[in-house]
Amino acid sequence: MKRSVALLAGCALLAACSNLTLRSSTATAALAPTKGNQAAGNVTFVQKGDKVLVEARIVGLTPGLHGFHIHEKPDCTAADGMSAGGHFNPHKAPHAGPDSAQRHAGDLGNLNADAGGVAVYRAEIRGITLGMGEDSIIGRSVIVHANPDDLRTQPAGNAGARLACGLISKGKDQWF
Repeated sequence: MKRSVALLAGCALLAACSNLTLRSSTATAALAPTKGNQAAGNVTFVQKGDKVLVEARIVGLTPGLHGFHIHEKPDCTAADGMSAGGHFNPHKAPHAGPDSAQRHAGDLGNLNADAGGVAVYRAEIRGITLGMGEDSIIGRSVIVHANPDDLRTQPAGNAGARLACGLISKGKDQWF
């Protein structure tokens, strides 16, 4: 009887562990202003099947639309944010809006700041992941731009200067 109970307990533990994942399904980016700007905020990324839920709250913006993109490099050290490189584009697609069939993986569209300079964003984005591989956004950066993204001008939507930059990470001390 004891052996049956122990075997049953072991099976239950194994079944519970099979639902665990070693990789977090959530990542964040804390955005800090580039030199001479005030934009700052937080972005959260949550893996939801084959899409990533992107939620952001950015303050210190001028009212209106601002381009919002994932950039290729995990580097926000340049005063103007240019060290983050270009848009994250692993498939060499043209720049477009987040709902376009062909687009940069990092094309998130626009933030819309209210009269108080606060923008809240929420969208499910396909073509990116928090896992491993070429579509992973872990170790990349997020940029908020000064102007609206027109969603068509190549290579970056004519979105202008970089107002804020943040690194995408799964935790303070870990990338994965």
